[in-house]
Amino acid sequence: MTETTQAVAQFPRLNERAPEFKARTTHGVKQLSDYEGKWLVLFSHPADFTPVCTTEFIAFAKHYPDFQKLNCDLLGLSIDSYYSHVAWVRNIKEKFGVEIQFPIIEDLSMDVARAYGMIHPGAADTSAVRATFIIDPKGILRAMVYYPMTNGRSIPEFLRLVTALQTSDKNKIATPEGWQPGDKVIVPPPQDADAAEARMGEGYECTDWYFCTKSL
Repeated sequence: MTETTQAVAQFPRLNERAPEFKARTTHGVKQLSDYEGKWLVLFSHPADFTPVCTTEFIAFAKHYPDFQKLNCDLLGLSIDSYYSHVAWVRNIKEKFGVEIQFPIIEDLSMDVARAYGMIHPGAADTSAVRATFIIDPKGILRAMVYYPMTNGRSIPEFLRLVTALQTSDKNKIATPEGWQPGDKVIVPPPQDADAAEARMGEGYECTDWYFCTKSL
């Protein structure tokens, strides 16, 4: 196995069990099993006391009640110490008037960051990139998104994505680009010729046999 293949193999994969972890955080020791029965957005940032990361944490904090309404917790991470995290959280509250209510993982060993593929040598050897992982109540990794060091994430998009995943699970449907609650959803395409022949008469809004939508 080549070095490149080994690096790829270490990255977590969608629809498989998320990597286990147990780590010190600003809210005590946390592990993946603590979030069983809930959705979890685990996200990394390059460093405390940096401007782009500060804007992201403020946005996550402002949307924290919205995530909670979806039975979803937030968990941050960077390769900084517990003391740095605490100082930064206090600074955000003092300077920006925003309280960070969710925990942040101390990952000086980089064990969690490596397990989740947050270390990209092309970006930095000692900092986690802006990675975001959505984990379902069974501990299955459902989505992951990576951003460069220079550009902040859109937190409403992760809120939208958690909502879309929950809607798909509940109703056995897919959602189109930019879907928002109340929009039409996509009916899964037929799986054989007979089903395709019948699809146009099943009462859905169909453009063709493979593309049908409905309201929930």
